[in-house]
Amino acid sequence: MAFKRGQLQYFVTVAEDGQMTRAAKRLNLAQPALSRAIAQLESELGIQLLDRHARGVTLTPAGETFLPKARAALAAYADVSLTARSLARAGRGAIEVGFIGPPPSLSAPELFDAFARLRPEASVSFRELPFPRGSTTSWIEEVDVAFCVAPATEPGIRVHPFRAERRAVVAPESHPLATRKQLAVADVLDETFISYDPTVQPLWAGFHSLDDHRGGPPAHLSDHRVMSPPEMLAAMASRMAITTTAASDAAIAEQALRGVVAIPLSDAAPAMLSLMWRDDSRNPLVGELTAFARALADGTADARPGAHRAGSRPRVL
Repeated sequence: MAFKRGQLQYFVTVAEDGQMTRAAKRLNLAQPALSRAIAQLESELGIQLLDRHARGVTLTPAGETFLPKARAALAAYADVSLTARSLARAGRGAIEVGFIGPPPSLSAPELFDAFARLRPEASVSFRELPFPRGSTTSWIEEVDVAFCVAPATEPGIRVHPFRAERRAVVAPESHPLATRKQLAVADVLDETFISYDPTVQPLWAGFHSLDDHRGGPPAHLSDHRVMSPPEMLAAMASRMAITTTAASDAAIAEQALRGVVAIPLSDAAPAMLSLMWRDDSRNPLVGELTAFARALADGTADARPGAHRAGSRPRVL
């Protein structure tokens, strides 16, 4: 059968949305073009996958059977493609590091600058990631390793805690608490917090609104529904609510944005900045980076300039 991967993606999206018009918007396609693509897939398969009706579409019995197979085929294709890109990076001595918030070269220079001196022939690139949604495996799949406050753990993901940091509040400078030099958790639990989109992992999002201390979400949330670091910066700049984050990230936000202040939280559980990677990673630089991170944490590695073998720095993009 000659059907294409794109046709499978169209079918899965329509099946999930239950409506051609809504699915077309998600796929950035004209609705008639999407309808033709689905009809062509059905013709090539020789089965009807969808029942069309005035309210949208529903799966036929054949469609119900075909849907999990289509999802599995798409997942396999994505895995092959991502594995190929990771192997290609490994083959040319490159590693891609995902991050949330400030670039790791700012938030953890003791790790990444020292690793650059350790492996001067390597190429290190950084990619900003959206906030974690869905499974951590799928969230991390496009990079070799990620560095941030760790999202949900799950089978197939390894996590190495690198550095514990105090949490800090990022608040508008007009906030009644903004003049305080330090805050306690009890001072801010009932404040209005910047809200995350419901698709963001609840435990990860809740960590930033102190759900771990409150035992649940805040009573007062903003209307922002942020999904990415740029959206969070915009929400901070709107000066309508507060959030908490690792102290180093809060300090950088205070420097980058006018009208906000960073205030240490004296008694909040620490933010653990961590490295995380897929268990099936084939890039040897991942192992080298994480081993070096462990040695730094143990005090058995020297991060001082000039402490490692001479040579040009790795190319940092």
